[in-house]
Amino acid sequence: MTNRILMAVFALLIMAASKPAIAGGKEQHLLYVSVPGIRNYVEYGGVGILVYDMDSGHKLVKRIPTVNVEPGKQPEAVKGVCASAKTGRLYFTTITRLYCLDLLTEKILWEKAFEGGCDRMAITPDGKRLYVPSLEGPFWNVVDAMSGDLVTRIQTNSGSHNTICGLDGSSAYLAGLKSPNLFVADTRTNSTRAVGPFSNVIRPFTVNGKQTLCFVNVNELLGFEVGDLKSGKMLCRVEISGSTQGPAKRHGCPSHGIALAPDEKELWVTDAANSALHVFDATVMPPKQLTTIKLQDQPGWVMMSLDGLYAYPSSGEVIDARTKKLLTTLKDENGKSVQSEKMVEIVFRDGKPIRAGDQFGLGRKR
Repeated sequence: MTNRILMAVFALLIMAASKPAIAGGKEQHLLYVSVPGIRNYVEYGGVGILVYDMDSGHKLVKRIPTVNVEPGKQPEAVKGVCASAKTGRLYFTTITRLYCLDLLTEKILWEKAFEGGCDRMAITPDGKRLYVPSLEGPFWNVVDAMSGDLVTRIQTNSGSHNTICGLDGSSAYLAGLKSPNLFVADTRTNSTRAVGPFSNVIRPFTVNGKQTLCFVNVNELLGFEVGDLKSGKMLCRVEISGSTQGPAKRHGCPSHGIALAPDEKELWVTDAANSALHVFDATVMPPKQLTTIKLQDQPGWVMMSLDGLYAYPSSGEVIDARTKKLLTTLKDENGKSVQSEKMVEIVFRDGKPIRAGDQFGLGRKR
């Protein structure tokens, strides 16, 4: 065993002894980052969760190993992640399975395979139901979040892919790779209605806190479109100015990532070919382009912290959302840059989770 491997093992042992909370009533904000979180990002040892202390310069706290693979084999990429502070559970999907992790013991409670595979899911605010898309298939599986049992299916025939649950728990938003419509499911009846059509199939999207507006990336557009969730109509199309649309090395979509600031004053949009984030004033309609932030690599996602202080592009940077300046980059225990499109913030107090964010940049003004 080389010195380098010994040092890495020693670092893992130290991090494994760390506890994800601070006593005495003080809150601790932790960022849970799933790896491998982008295609072709090979992480030795299988799927895992890297935990960062957001209050201490995004210092790496620990790695939680979750799914092991044989050495030399490429693990399945993580497709989605979500968490519930109410139940103390974190969930993640690979292309074949849904996993449930206990946030306190950091042990896998169960794993389930579903017909058609799994994609980027969402959880209801009460922590009771998961809406899990089949892997670009015809339906979403509605799953009991405690047991992992299948409750029912929602058939949209839209190439199921991305999912959001609204903040009040009344609606789940279902976007597929084969439809220009965003489907809205009533979480009581699981009946659906369509919003759109938009100009092309929907990729990443986000929803405001009052669930009156959606902001969607679509294929072949460097920018986004806006939909009215009440009328079901598309409102406007916004193209990013000052940038040339070019090839994206992942996803095949010029803008694959969009997030509202929690206060909904800004909208953050990715630009793959130009390795950039573009920030828009979201207080006007259509949103007005404000500034551009250059990144170290092509982003395929962007998420905001619950307090709105940080933006997290999937290229690995931590951006100060107020100054638009780079603060740091996420690193693993070996100093390797970490890129992931699947991350979620969880807030602890006295050793217990009290709030959980979302992998999508949801607006939180209600």
